[in-house]
Amino acid sequence: MPYNSFKKIYTGSIATKPNSQIFLSAGEASGDHYGAQVITELRRRLPQLACFGLGGKEMEDAGLERIARAEDVAHMGITEVIRHMPRVYAAYRSLVASIKKRRPDVAVLIDFPDVNFRLARELKKLDIPVIYFVSPQLWAWKRRRLRWVQQRVTRMMVIFPFEERFYRARGVDARFVGHPLAELPRPTSSREEYAASHGLDPAKQWIALLPGSRWKEITANLEVMMEMAHRFPLGCDYILPVASTIDHNELANYIAGHDDWWPANVDSAMKAFRICLVPDAREALHHARASVVASGTATVQAAVIGNPFVVVYRVSPLTFRLAKRLVRYPPEIWDPTQVDLDGNLPIAMVNLIAGGRIVPELLQTRFTAENVAAALRPLLADTHERDRMIADLAALRCALLPPPGTGSIQQVSDAVEALLAGKPQAWGPNSTAAV
Repeated sequence: MPYNSFKKIYTGSIATKPNSQIFLSAGEASGDHYGAQVITELRRRLPQLACFGLGGKEMEDAGLERIARAEDVAHMGITEVIRHMPRVYAAYRSLVASIKKRRPDVAVLIDFPDVNFRLARELKKLDIPVIYFVSPQLWAWKRRRLRWVQQRVTRMMVIFPFEERFYRARGVDARFVGHPLAELPRPTSSREEYAASHGLDPAKQWIALLPGSRWKEITANLEVMMEMAHRFPLGCDYILPVASTIDHNELANYIAGHDDWWPANVDSAMKAFRICLVPDAREALHHARASVVASGTATVQAAVIGNPFVVVYRVSPLTFRLAKRLVRYPPEIWDPTQVDLDGNLPIAMVNLIAGGRIVPELLQTRFTAENVAAALRPLLADTHERDRMIADLAALRCALLPPPGTGSIQQVSDAVEALLAGKPQAWGPNSTAAV
């Protein structure tokens, strides 16, 4: 059924229970943002809809009754998760208890596989349909979890084109719905307006620093980013967006102690750069000349904005060694022989989508202030490297746009409505493609 026909039949006219309930679960900043958009769209269509589950502040502001807070469970890496396991498990038990008590009509799980796959198991036991929005990276590692998708997930709605091919080849009802970030209009504020709002000097070059959306990522990445800053001319200022999962004051206090990080031989004048904390990553990327971005959703944000950037990442040595042994991409995604000088496959999503290394990656021991500075310099000047990266990022954004006539959030909402109405096959373009 063509999407427009589907929308006329189902959008806004589906007969649902007056007290319908949706369970949602998102544990990271990007998932919190997407979840808030889904809630907003669903409540626009169904004002009486009740939403509860796991989320961050954005989802709560959109109308989610938070049974558990994303801030309490958003931890990364093997050693990090083990250390925080009691808190994570307590939150998980609360979520399961709420599901059993309230019996939601539909569940929307957003990425965050370590918790969401287990929640999907409990939802399956209660015969509650599950829409999984933003696929975990099963095509990279933990491929054994594929059977959990096959057994527990009603709809897998993916945001990268190659994921639809991967899942459908393995018998999963998957649909590429486009990437929500690619659909957003570019920020409209002028450089002068942005400078005035945040006390920046419009005559200087601005470099955006995106160290991550979890506190452990910030402590792992920001120190090197700040050390890098003294290697640039004093004409640069730095913009650091604060993720919704990070406490602004705690981050400000952390940065305020940066004098203790500098090598003893660094001249005090070189420390006199400024880091400005700002609330919105997209606007920061739009106005920055170039960026240093920790691997994750922020790399896609930078790509669709078109801001040239360098990807960095560091985790515990144990986590990295294990990940390096476990990560294997299927050949339709990446040629396994194409590794960097340390034998690493790419981890930046933008490189995987492009099928080539269009942005530099500095991982683990290669993530040093010297290397970041060297990779960033050509992106600040009017160089061939800068022009080529901007062109590559523009092509990548086109590949991430949703099918014509719809949007990713709208398609997720359509699927929820269809399932609420007991019409599981009516969920958008090419609806006959179900397993």
